[in-house]
Amino acid sequence: MRIGILSRNHTLYSTRRLVDAARQRGHIVHLLDTLSVAVELQPDSQQMRLLRATPIGLAHMSRLPELDAIIPRIGASITFYGVAVVRQFEALGVLSTAVSDGILASRDKLHSLQIMQQAGLPVPRTAVIAKPQALFAAVESVGGLPAVIKLVRGTQGKGVILVHDLTTAARALQSVEGTERHALLQEFITEADGRDLRVIVVGSRCVAAMQRISADGEFRSNLHMGGTAAAIKPDRKTQKLAVAAAQAHGLAVAGVDLIQAERGALVLEVNSSPGLEGIEGITGIDVAAEIVAFLERNFRSKHPR
Repeated sequence: MRIGILSRNHTLYSTRRLVDAARQRGHIVHLLDTLSVAVELQPDSQQMRLLRATPIGLAHMSRLPELDAIIPRIGASITFYGVAVVRQFEALGVLSTAVSDGILASRDKLHSLQIMQQAGLPVPRTAVIAKPQALFAAVESVGGLPAVIKLVRGTQGKGVILVHDLTTAARALQSVEGTERHALLQEFITEADGRDLRVIVVGSRCVAAMQRISADGEFRSNLHMGGTAAAIKPDRKTQKLAVAAAQAHGLAVAGVDLIQAERGALVLEVNSSPGLEGIEGITGIDVAAEIVAFLERNFRSKHPR
């Protein structure tokens, strides 16, 4: 296969691992800077070209290599353009590990929760706050304080605040107002004791999972926040829930975060470009190879000859 990996930074661990895994399995790999892929809409065709720099600092357009499949690694800062590029590949019939609508939905925490709630998946009690005056009613609807305030768009635990009183919550919302205009208030799962679960879903399987544990004095368990992790094998029910969450977003590859409450596992969020370094290092599982193998299986089903 001819596989394109969309990534702004070709030195990142996840990008390098995907390149190595694809080449080791005999595929031709094209590393593409997402912002250098030009989408062109002509009256009678849909073209894509690649912007390349010349030795004297100028740039020229060259024909994009013909691809059978892509692995989008779309960073949050370029979501809008990255989704446009993925959408164009979809129009050309190129196989992808993440559909454009799924990437968009997973980046918007509110939309993502709405998708999962409509699919009947268990999620934490959540309220949307667009005005500070709605704070008290929102706190009541999620079961009282403490509660968690989240930016609608945020990654790696950023924009997530634990509040224990209404005064602190009101201050946090004031800081949010200038950036997002609205925020999510979510129940705090005390019984989770600073632990959650990151599961990597590929196709219809959970290929790797780790339990993350928050650092002392920190309620967020993200590894970027100083948390630690250990490999774990979730029970069948939890695996089924993680797969359902990814599929509800239309994502063939996803990182699904879950938390254990007294009433059972809840889905916190779904990530369309999960990092591989932490989970491969903790579990020893070759997740990159699992992703490439998924593309192989789906490509063969589309092209049986």
